[in-house]
Amino acid sequence: MNERQGEQRIGVRAHKDVVLAVEGLAARRQPPQFASGAADAYEWATGHAGRSPVTGADADDVPGLWLLTAEVDATVVQLEDPTLQAGKRDYIRGVHDALAWICGYSDRVA
Repeated sequence: MNERQGEQRIGVRAHKDVVLAVEGLAARRQPPQFASGAADAYEWATGHAGRSPVTGADADDVPGLWLLTAEVDATVVQLEDPTLQAGKRDYIRGVHDALAWICGYSDRVA
């Protein structure tokens, strides 16, 4: 787990901020597939899922920033595929937005 100034970190975010993002996911009223993708991304990023939601990358604990970034990159590749079905696109967008926020690429919480 990344630590900065004694604080547990997930990507560039404080662990407590990621937990708050997970708790607030339902309140943000995103489309179901988007919310599902974001929830799966948060679950994996916090170390509660063994495999990443898009690539299936294995992580024994909280994935490091390089692995989180690789998963964001994989979502970008899939989102650029014009044949990706709408429901799957929403799911991938949810994963992307959650992990992009965790990695510090976005200030908008998924």
